[in-house]
Amino acid sequence: MNARIPNSLLFEAEEGRLAALDCLARKLWLGGLTNSQGRLEPRLESLASLREGLVVGCLPSADGWRWPPAPIAGALHEAIADLGLAGYCSGEEELADTVVMGVLFHLDFIVDYRDRGASEAEATRMAVDAFASDWRERCGQFDELVEVFGLLPDDASNTRWDQLRGVLCSAGWQEVLRIRRLLERLPELARIIRGLGRELPSEDDDAEDHTAVNVVDQAIALRAQRHSVHVPEMPGETRGVHRSDRIARMLPAEAMLLAHPLLRLVWHARRAERTLLAYEDDDRMQELRLQQSARPRIGRQAGKRAEMGPIMVCVDTSGSMQGGAEAVAKAVVLEAMRTAYAQRRACHVFAFGGPEELLEMELKLDSGGIGRLTRFLGQSFHGGTDICAPLEKAIAKLEDQRWRLADLLIASDGEFGATPETVAHLNSIKRKLGLRVQGVLIGDRESVGFLEIADAIHPIRDWRRYGGSNAESPIHSHRLTAMYFPGALRGAQNRQHAVSGETASAAIRAGLHRREPGPGTEPSAGDNDAGPE
Repeated sequence: MNARIPNSLLFEAEEGRLAALDCLARKLWLGGLTNSQGRLEPRLESLASLREGLVVGCLPSADGWRWPPAPIAGALHEAIADLGLAGYCSGEEELADTVVMGVLFHLDFIVDYRDRGASEAEATRMAVDAFASDWRERCGQFDELVEVFGLLPDDASNTRWDQLRGVLCSAGWQEVLRIRRLLERLPELARIIRGLGRELPSEDDDAEDHTAVNVVDQAIALRAQRHSVHVPEMPGETRGVHRSDRIARMLPAEAMLLAHPLLRLVWHARRAERTLLAYEDDDRMQELRLQQSARPRIGRQAGKRAEMGPIMVCVDTSGSMQGGAEAVAKAVVLEAMRTAYAQRRACHVFAFGGPEELLEMELKLDSGGIGRLTRFLGQSFHGGTDICAPLEKAIAKLEDQRWRLADLLIASDGEFGATPETVAHLNSIKRKLGLRVQGVLIGDRESVGFLEIADAIHPIRDWRRYGGSNAESPIHSHRLTAMYFPGALRGAQNRQHAVSGETASAAIRAGLHRREPGPGTEPSAGDNDAGPE
């Protein structure tokens, strides 16, 4: 009953002819079975061999092709080699399948060309030229994608290529290419964006992260240590019986020999030979020894900076960013997308202008993400500036587990100001989740609003050159606000000596002067700023 039923041999011979289909994707089966060129078995085997060679990046020699016929195989091999398709298909199975489908599609037209009156050689040339023309355009677009993003998009080889090709033929894509060439002159952007995120520790020390640890000092000191020393034969603890010449510790039986007139000589002989039976005892002494040792001390040591996590970017698209600042801001977005895709990280962009002018984009390197990026980089910046809305959106996004380890990058000229409530909310999230806010200053100097929300500001001082101007920055340093107006910031020390706007207005209306208490307040010894001078 349990005997294995033998496989049917009825169709085994016929199925053996189709064994090569196991090496081909299912979408290649129909074209491989119905193509008008050559016989079935050589065709399937040659298609499997061609696909395998494309995937490993090595095109098989035309002499080894069993399909198509030699004249067609030679011309097709030359076209594929000239286009360098093996290099594009290396490691890309879907793209290799697309190339094989193109071969089957164009070679199937040879019969149609012959029906229209073309000779065998002319029909072959027309089919191979059509295949080469189709893929020459696509290879050029592949080169542009690799130039911009460093890698091919995820769906560059599937059925959505037509949608992606439409994006690559648009005027906005030319702006993408221009911004990519601009990135070559801004290498610092790549360094800043690479350090965003808090998922993995890097090799660099974090100057802001210090923990108390035991640090071994290099100085060597003499240190006293107590040791227990074993002293034999010292009266103390009795451990047993042994042979010795110590009269004070000999057994009573040995002492009885001295009273005998003859055995007393035996006692003297034993004593001379140190063989008297005696009690064995010893003791231990404590002594101090000076030893050299390293002296430990409690110190603070820098931790490792975290990086490689999700990226959130806030880009200022207000009217003040037009010109060179706009080009640099677009370069920040493009570099964030390039870095995120190359390192398999998530990237979300907030483009903010005036009130109610907020655009959110999650940039993935596929046809949809490239389309969104192209539309964004192709538009011009205009409108006002409202930083509170994108900050609140970014803070809300941190509640999602996927974005919990993200850092925030703000690219702006700094001409904005956040409300005290937004700044306080942002600071609480920094303390709670460890959020870091990096700023890219595309302007001449930092502003109070930028200094209040950014942990570090990276200036792009020659931003005018990217808008067609060769003018230099009119100031010697971008740190003018911090240097000359340190009291303008909402720091912890400044908040202790500051009053609210309502209190200051009430003091002015009351005509109060400095060192006078404000209305409704109790005078105190330390209250020296109750009213204006």
